[in-house]
Amino acid sequence: MPEINRDSNEITRQYFDSLLLETRYIDSELADTKIKLFGEEFSMPVATAALSHLNNTAPDGMVKMAEGAYKAGALCFCGMGELDELKSMCATGAKIVKIVKPHENNDIAISVLRACEVAGVFALGMDIDHAFAGNGEYDNVLGVPVKSKSTEELRSFVAATKLPFIVKGVLSVQDAKKAVEIGAAGIIVSHHHGIMDYAVPPLMVLPKIKEAVGDKLTIFVDCCIESGMDAFKALALGADAVCVGRAIMPPLKEKGSDGVKEKLEEINRTLRATMNRTGFKTLVQINDSVIYKRNF
Repeated sequence: MPEINRDSNEITRQYFDSLLLETRYIDSELADTKIKLFGEEFSMPVATAALSHLNNTAPDGMVKMAEGAYKAGALCFCGMGELDELKSMCATGAKIVKIVKPHENNDIAISVLRACEVAGVFALGMDIDHAFAGNGEYDNVLGVPVKSKSTEELRSFVAATKLPFIVKGVLSVQDAKKAVEIGAAGIIVSHHHGIMDYAVPPLMVLPKIKEAVGDKLTIFVDCCIESGMDAFKALALGADAVCVGRAIMPPLKEKGSDGVKEKLEEINRTLRATMNRTGFKTLVQINDSVIYKRNF
């Protein structure tokens, strides 16, 4: 018998590649990829993912990522890091969404959120899918004890800031509905780069999430977004925008902020070309009527 694939990233990649598109050329025009997110206009619905510790990839890697996003006119998510680094990222002019860990101590979590707000971030969020370790216990992320959060705890974090709050790691209709309930401004549909084996591909659950929450919050998707075609498929199935992570790391290593800028723009160009060829002039027009699931 063939070996069953349990790697969530490979399963996600296979799902992306199983989705085919029809074309619609008659009456098509050049597409517009501009988008407004939380009151700010961006050149593209493509953001950097909430990466961390990119100094291991390039000198001042996190700041260079932010610079690249700013040059491309894209939103920039970021993960763990020191406050001074976050301030330097904000100083590039990029709109930064800081995703914090679900600290075991809620007072620490709130103090971190408020410090990030003072540092000048554009929005805040929390990584709800990084609470548990693979050994069945709560995790400890580089010395930070973390713990799962209740609906009421998350509601208190939303109330602790005036900024838009984004829940990262949603992979079910249940959690998406709870994100609406707590007053979140957005969610990131994600399995955290395969943090659990056999996780459902984000695009497989995305239509059900969109149906459940509608336009009550902004829906981002990450995990295995590598191209504008991937971005288009996510948008067609219900996302408002996508986050690109590992695909920007080789360009960052090779060319710094210019590499990040060029990769984001390349993805956006392919997205726009796909919109042209499928008859969608604006992002809000994109829908799943052009999607076919490979079954041959």
